[in-house]
Amino acid sequence: MSVTIKSASEIEKMREAGRLLGMLHDELAELVRPGVSTKDIDLKAQEIIAGFGCKPNFLGYNGFPGAVCVSINEEVVHGIPSKKRFIEEGDIVSLDTGLIYKGYHSDAARTHACGVITPEKAKLVEVTKQSFFEGIKMAKPGNYLHDISNAIADYVEPFGYGIVRELVGHGIGTHLHEEPQIPNFRQKSKGVKLYPGMTLAIEPMINLGTADVYWLDDDWTVVTCDGLASAHYENTILITEDGCEILSLSSNG
Repeated sequence: MSVTIKSASEIEKMREAGRLLGMLHDELAELVRPGVSTKDIDLKAQEIIAGFGCKPNFLGYNGFPGAVCVSINEEVVHGIPSKKRFIEEGDIVSLDTGLIYKGYHSDAARTHACGVITPEKAKLVEVTKQSFFEGIKMAKPGNYLHDISNAIADYVEPFGYGIVRELVGHGIGTHLHEEPQIPNFRQKSKGVKLYPGMTLAIEPMINLGTADVYWLDDDWTVVTCDGLASAHYENTILITEDGCEILSLSSNG
């Protein structure tokens, strides 16, 4: 397994890619309201990314037709933007997107509430987000990759939620998906050792019920097998000399 270590100049490009992505998420969050179509969100993202002088890294990736994956309620990830799909009061809406700045990628996801949501959905969103922050406590030089995985799992499992196993986090840099793969569930092996200069996309995907998922006929949208809600939270991070830096943090978290 070859995990790239970024140089100082590469890290600066990754930082800017992450900073701009955080700003993008802040703007997209404002669109999560009743009556907005998932395509509206996608078109706005494309407009903002172009305004940054960047490119959307999801658009056309393996044929994906949008710049943002918009996944609602039981949709875990990879929801295809559509003019016919409208957000409704009580939905939870996961926005997963990224951009390319001077050849370097950023990737981040947020799950938002549309209006008033059930306490069960609210708790799921809160735990999913916090599991990311529990995981990155272990993201520091000298630790191992699966220390992050185990910390996420140890935080989530007591709530009785399902941790998606078919989809994982990943390395990131000049490519959207690089080595290593980063599970969100407990591992028996250590994984690679962490070194300064590694850039990783950590992304817990947590289900209210079963961990089991399946792909819809569009070959993209992943949904929970029991139809219960799912939440997603992701940031691009950098391993530093004494811990980690979140590159894609937005003002609302």
